[in-house]
Amino acid sequence: MIEIKHLKTMQALKNNGSLSAAAIQLHQTQSAISHQCNKLEKKLGFKLFIRKSHPIKFTIQGKILLQLSEEILPKIEKSIQKCTDSYHTVIQLAIECHSCIQWLTPALKTFQKQFPNVKIDFYSDMMFSPQPLLQNGKLDIVLTSEVLPRSNLFYIPMFDFEVRLILSPNHPLVVKKHKITPEDLKFETLMTYPIQRNRLDIWKRFLKPAGIVPIFKNVNNTLLLIQMVSAQMGIAALPHWVVDNIERQGLIVTRKIGKGIWRRLYAATRNGEQKELVIQKFINSIHIHACTHLQFIRGILKSRYFKIS
Repeated sequence: MIEIKHLKTMQALKNNGSLSAAAIQLHQTQSAISHQCNKLEKKLGFKLFIRKSHPIKFTIQGKILLQLSEEILPKIEKSIQKCTDSYHTVIQLAIECHSCIQWLTPALKTFQKQFPNVKIDFYSDMMFSPQPLLQNGKLDIVLTSEVLPRSNLFYIPMFDFEVRLILSPNHPLVVKKHKITPEDLKFETLMTYPIQRNRLDIWKRFLKPAGIVPIFKNVNNTLLLIQMVSAQMGIAALPHWVVDNIERQGLIVTRKIGKGIWRRLYAATRNGEQKELVIQKFINSIHIHACTHLQFIRGILKSRYFKIS
């Protein structure tokens, strides 16, 4: 029965002393304010103030509601301000791209310097499939290259990256003049993260369609994997930006896989929650960090996805 607008009207009447002045403060007409008060008094069954007094004199009942407005309105304002300043207190974040740890960790530090009230709970496990947990509300954001159809998730494209073949500088394929074919890898040892084979881009998009099955070897650490390639213990396929510095040191060489394998990294949220301000600011922050610090990516996050204030 009593609405926030009624409490705001009571405060405006007290602060300004008249219906006309209160109407100006509330950006309404005097007749609208008078009609609102008459309607409320009719519902309540008692008068709130004496109309012809100047300044306005409140009845006993009016003073009770005025006291209520003085207690309630500041609490509402404080709560709204808290929501604006602090956003969520926690973002539950997970990744499906293991290599993202390399740039994501410093990106998280940058974000938390700007938003110290927001805590980041970060989950990473190569055997971990986080998108179902995102659907169930146990996570807030998942960084992934996989789009699940009919999932009620919203996928925000962050950037595109190329998956390159990683070779020892002494590997015979380094001097091959023509493009790398699936047959070139038939007898190779392909070192990969210990994840499902169908989640490997080089297998799903390059080897499997050609019916080529190399020797697979699991390595659960990116640096170790690269060192093993450099020592001619096998080959690998990784995002180009992961090995850029190591390639420039001459420890490994990268080559395009076939006509090139490009993948897109998404930030997935539950549909509707991409509009929440803290989600927008977080995704925009890590996108800017990635585009500033990573080589060989194509930053594609467009302003149409967010309206950052």
